[in-house]
Parts: sequence; C-alpha cells; structure tokens
Amino acid sequence: MKSDSKILLALFMLLVMAGCTNSSKSTSEGDSETQKTMSRKDLTAAEILGNPAYPGISFGGYRHSDHGIEPTLDELKDDMRILHAAGTRVVRTYKVHLPHASNVLKAISELKAEDESFEMYVMLGAWIDCKNAWTELEPDHNVESEANKSQIDEAVRLANQYPDIVKILAVGNESMVKWAAAYYVQPGVILKWVNYLQGLKQSGDLPKDLWITSSDNFASWGGGGPEYHVEDLTKLYHAVDYVSMHTYPFLDSHYNPEFWGNLPGEAELSDTEKIEAAMVRAREFAVHEYESVRAYMKSLGIDKPIHIGETGWSTVSDDFFGAGGTRAADEYKEALYYRLMREWSKEAGISLFYFEAFDEPWKDQNSPDGSENHFGLFTVEGKAKFALWDMVDEGVFEGLTRNGNPIVKTFSGDREALMQTVSMPPVKNE
Repeated sequence: MKSDSKILLALFMLLVMAGCTNSSKSTSEGDSETQKTMSRKDLTAAEILGNPAYPGISFGGYRHSDHGIEPTLDELKDDMRILHAAGTRVVRTYKVHLPHASNVLKAISELKAEDESFEMYVMLGAWIDCKNAWTELEPDHNVESEANKSQIDEAVRLANQYPDIVKILAVGNESMVKWAAAYYVQPGVILKWVNYLQGLKQSGDLPKDLWITSSDNFASWGGGGPEYHVEDLTKLYHAVDYVSMHTYPFLDSHYNPEFWGNLPGEAELSDTEKIEAAMVRAREFAVHEYESVRAYMKSLGIDKPIHIGETGWSTVSDDFFGAGGTRAADEYKEALYYRLMREWSKEAGISLFYFEAFDEPWKDQNSPDGSENHFGLFTVEGKAKFALWDMVDEGVFEGLTRNGNPIVKTFSGDREALMQTVSMPPVKNE
C-alpha cells in the first residue's frame, strides 16, 4: 500500500504541476478570462493609478436641469455599461450626501454580479465646505462646516461596504482654492480629515490598501502663488497617499490667456493646422501646471505620485468661451484636447480622470448653452461627441442605450456640419 500511495502521490504532483504550468501559460497568453478576472479582484489603488489599462473619467449621472431629480439605478447601469464599453475602468464621483454616489456603487456591484468580465473601480469624493457656505451668511473660511463630518462618515461607510470597488477616497473637491469664494477651507481642514482617514486605515477600520488624497486645483497644491505655501499644505503632502490635481486650459483661455490663440507667424498654416497648434499649446499649458506642482513638492523634499484628478474641454458656450469670447468651445477642439492629454498622460505614466463622461444640464440651470453644462464626451441624450466617433464606427456601443436612445454620433456623423461650428482661436496680438 505504501508503494501504491507513493505512485499515486507522484501522479497527483505531476497533475498539479501540469495544471499550474497550463494556468500560467494561459494567463500569460491572454487565453483565460477567468484567470484574469480573478486576478483583477485584488487590485489596489497603487496598481491602478498610472496603469494605462485602467483609464479614468469623472462621472455624474444627472440628466435634468433640476438637480433634485436623481438618476435611477437602471439609468446608472446604462451609463456604466457605456463607459465600460468605451474602455473606462475607474470613475471619479462624489456627492456622498445624496443617493447618487451609493447608487453608482450599487449599480457597479450588480453589474459585476451579472457579468464576471465587468470591471469598474471608483474614486469616491467627500464634499468639504467652510462654515456658512452656500447661505446668505458670510462664509468663514477659517472654520469648517458641521456637515463635513457626515460627508466623511458616509464615505467611510461606502468604502467599507464596497471594498472591491472603492479604491480611493478624496477629501474635498477644489476645497482649498481661493477663487471658490462661496465655500473654500484652509488646508488644515483637509489635513484633519486626511489624517482621520489614515488613522482608520491603521486601526483596521478602513481597508489598508485604500488610498487617501484631496482633489484640488493646481494652485492649491502649491503650483500657484505663495499665498498657498503654508505649513499645513506641507503636512498635507506628507499625509496623502498621492496628489490629485486639476488643470483647465479651457477656462484659462479666458482667465489666464497668455498661452491661448494663434501666433502671428502661423498665418500661412491651414485653418485646421492653426487650431491644432493652439491645442498643442493648451496641452503644454496643462503639463506646465502639472510640473509646477511637482516642482513645489520636490522643493519640500517630498516625492509622491501626482495624478490628474480633473481636466476637460467644453463643447458649447454662450459665455466667455464662445464666438464672442475666446472661441475655445467646440467638439473639434475637445477631441484634440482629449487625444493630446490621453497620449501625454500615458507616456508620463500617470492617471487622468477626464472631465467628464456625460453633459450635465444642472450645472448652469439659467443658461442651457452655458459652458459648464457641456464638458461631456457624450450629450445628455447619449450621442457620442466627435472625440468618440471612431468608437461608434468600431461598434463598441452596439446594443447600448442612454435614456432609451442608441449611441450615435453627434451631427449625424457629418464632419463638414461639425466643422461649420468651429471657430478659429484669436490671433495672440489682437
């Protein structure tokens, strides 16, 4: 019997070794989706951020000018299917005080249960305000709102409820930048809550691999003026797991326009070449702001990852960015900016949460054509803007709908009609 047992044991070991070899070979050659799906379930923020296989996008599912109308669970599932088909694997969202955030997570969880190949992670943000924000009273930027704690508590609850989905928590959204006069707080407030969340990780009350950050304008991270270079910001750099910074050349085409427009020496270029040259300078402007944050961080003797928490380009404007202003807003320029920024971030090895997935008409309720309503890569109805026309041609959205509408191209796919809406950037010496 001992001899027979040895033979059986040897045969068993050979089978195990063969199975391991086949499994390894299958995984390496991309032949086993099951193996891939199982390995993906254990991904951490450290493995996702900077990984070109996991592109990110900012997402809000609101479809109406009335922000009180919440997207339904089925509507959010439709949105997640569309984004997944487009290649998105990480969505950035906040509003944890409203049903939106928890319903996004529920939608993803149910889609994962329905389809093992469905994969989506979340960067979840907690909104942070100062005292008296959004009231008739004078904002007190040195004291935080009492509502901040409930925001943090709900973010913690959701991160623990969906640890396989929530990989990043962001304390605040442009909460430290001083032009946010209605609500901004001092860096010490953000630092307080980042330290609190890091403490929960250490005590085992949050997943240890969850990454904590704050998502804010490049200036707030020290890339702007010296008024931001305070001790609490240095401490915040030490406290976060990585830096999430925002950059918006589109907005700066009006507010800080030294980079924007065509150069006098470009007069001999074709119209499309002039626009492309202007958009390359817009990309360079964004990269410069990224590098300014990195330089400030390095000056503090700190070295942490920096990723782009927001950047985007609006396609419609009846305000500063349309034909009567900087002439920046149209689908052609958005497509160029989207491509340029995706290419740069991939080469730089950083994540970029493009702003945003879908147009949201609540952001400027009083002006349907206000630029804030039109940063999406898709319209509210679900039409794919020019940046994604190739994906429509490739059939990646076949069978998918938004608001019951199939995913089709804007302008009915007529490029000539689209180009008629494109304005030439001003010559810089105008």
